[in-house]
Amino acid sequence: MKISINYYICTMARKNKAGIDPRYLDKERAALKRTIRKSVFFNKKELAVLNEYCKRFGVRSRSALIRQATMEHILKELDENHPTLF
Repeated sequence: MKISINYYICTMARKNKAGIDPRYLDKERAALKRTIRKSVFFNKKELAVLNEYCKRFGVRSRSALIRQATMEHILKELDENHPTLF
């Protein structure tokens, strides 16, 4: 029982400093962890354009760039084509 009380006290001390329960943060990190892989194929011209863009604008993570562009496009399309009642 002593271990769980110490854990609780330490947890509450950390919670009071940051204002957020560390167990909650751990759950959020676990929920946002990317575990599913998808592949994208490019032809030579498309890859050259992507490499030039990354070089010119200092993009270090191509996967983050592709993920962000894809999700922005998907969310925009979903927002524009939402179902209507009439």
